[in-house]
Amino acid sequence: MADFRLQAETRTEFGKGSARRTRRAGRVPAVLYGHGQDVVHLSLPAREFAAALRNGGANALLTIVLDGNEQLALTKAVQRDPLKRTHEHIDLLLVRRGEKTTVEVPIIIVGEPAPDTIPNHQLSTVSIEADATRLPDNIEVDVTGRSAGQNITAGDLVLPSGATLITDAESLVIGFLGAPTAEALEAELADAEAEAGIEREESDEAAAEGGESTPAEGSNES
Repeated sequence: MADFRLQAETRTEFGKGSARRTRRAGRVPAVLYGHGQDVVHLSLPAREFAAALRNGGANALLTIVLDGNEQLALTKAVQRDPLKRTHEHIDLLLVRRGEKTTVEVPIIIVGEPAPDTIPNHQLSTVSIEADATRLPDNIEVDVTGRSAGQNITAGDLVLPSGATLITDAESLVIGFLGAPTAEALEAELADAEAEAGIEREESDEAAAEGGESTPAEGSNES
């Protein structure tokens, strides 16, 4: 797990106007809390923080350097501009080496299931408890060769050494369904159309077959 160093600056002004000035200066307003200490209001360099999340993931371990002192922290919440997607405010949680913390870890799918098998993704993250300085960027799930019914639950995931699963072990991560046949799709479509009161137009071939007739009994052929 990478360790990202960020030079923080103390904030002494608050409010929307102050926050806008901080962001115009290329920094992001933030608060740092945890371990019973008073909340510290600070700012972080916007570009470096964005790079830490991009390269280290949401659980990137940050080294916050403030007034010459270094403290480890994790990102607990990020407010983003809904249009620009820039970072507006950050909540940071103090952590210590060897300390256990609970985080959400993304699930990454690798491999391809068996032919004619459709994967049904149910969970994109799972909650685990692990050493704050050894949090995984993600958890890989290999679906190679999986066929219908060979589902994967949270309890099937391979966690890093020392990590504990918090998510219910029975929670479905990925289900696998058999691909429907053409006949099944046609029957399902016909049922849906019948329920909706839609009548299909008779095909030319069917009409031709239905139009064939034999002479009536007792008729005279010339």
